[in-house]
Amino acid sequence: MDAGARDVRAVRPVREEDLPGARELLHAAFRTDPVSRWIFPEEERRETWHPLLFGAFLEGAFRYGTAEMTADGVGVALWFDARAEPVGLDETGALLDAVDPGNPRVPGIGAVTGEVHPHEPHAYLQALAVRPGLQSRGIGGALLRLALDRCDKEELPAYLEASSERSRIFYERHGFAPRGTPLVLPGGGPPMWPMWREPGGG
Repeated sequence: MDAGARDVRAVRPVREEDLPGARELLHAAFRTDPVSRWIFPEEERRETWHPLLFGAFLEGAFRYGTAEMTADGVGVALWFDARAEPVGLDETGALLDAVDPGNPRVPGIGAVTGEVHPHEPHAYLQALAVRPGLQSRGIGGALLRLALDRCDKEELPAYLEASSERSRIFYERHGFAPRGTPLVLPGGGPPMWPMWREPGGG
């Protein structure tokens, strides 16, 4: 078994002192993601604001959802429980108000995904990140399986939006299937794939 996949079993909640490192990890993992590049097309602007964007997602999950990380800090997952209101997504949206004011694509991404977000009870995976250079070693898959095992025990579906073809294929391997048609971000933006997993699907 790969060392990374073995170590990832030691997963714990993100603590307050972990937030700076977890935010940096999310930035590093997603800074070249197609959707991140669409939101911040200029690299200098992206390097300034992108960490704050994922910092808002992280803080939302830390306060209102579930933020988990590997014991060695190389993987992090952000989840929201959408079985009851409020699920924390509205509060996360409020945190985003301070990210790159004047950039319409910051609230725009929420508007596009919000239009198709399921209303039935589910667990929502907002982000799953593994440090660049350590990807494709089973770390993300092992971290994901821990949460999906909980979903299976609670008979709870899971939902996410895949932001790249590579991530779509990754999630399909873990029992997710496309839900409806891909979202296409405006202005020639990249597609996003809403994906759904029934309990026991992985």
